[in-house]
Amino acid sequence: MTEPTAIDAVMRALADPTRRALFERITRSGEITVAELTQGSGVTQGAISQHLKALKLAGLVAERPEGRKVHYRAEPAGLGPLEDWMSHYGLFWRERFANLRTLLKEIDP
Repeated sequence: MTEPTAIDAVMRALADPTRRALFERITRSGEITVAELTQGSGVTQGAISQHLKALKLAGLVAERPEGRKVHYRAEPAGLGPLEDWMSHYGLFWRERFANLRTLLKEIDP
């Protein structure tokens, strides 16, 4: 079995809908505490902490301790492996769309 890569960690972290929602909320807020993330989420603080751990291990969030509180913020560079992976497929589709455009022009000049 191969070693997990950065893209594997990012995709695994974002595969969970609760983690995606947390990541989006953190991204919109700039910086937010676990207690603030728990409010109105319908998820326990312990579960939020576990989801944050997965996001942190994937490099998607960073934490800043302040006394008894820990503030979380999104790490845009953490999406780099996903962006790299998607750009590979973007080249694939751009070429096919260009071929389709050419074919359509030949069919209907």
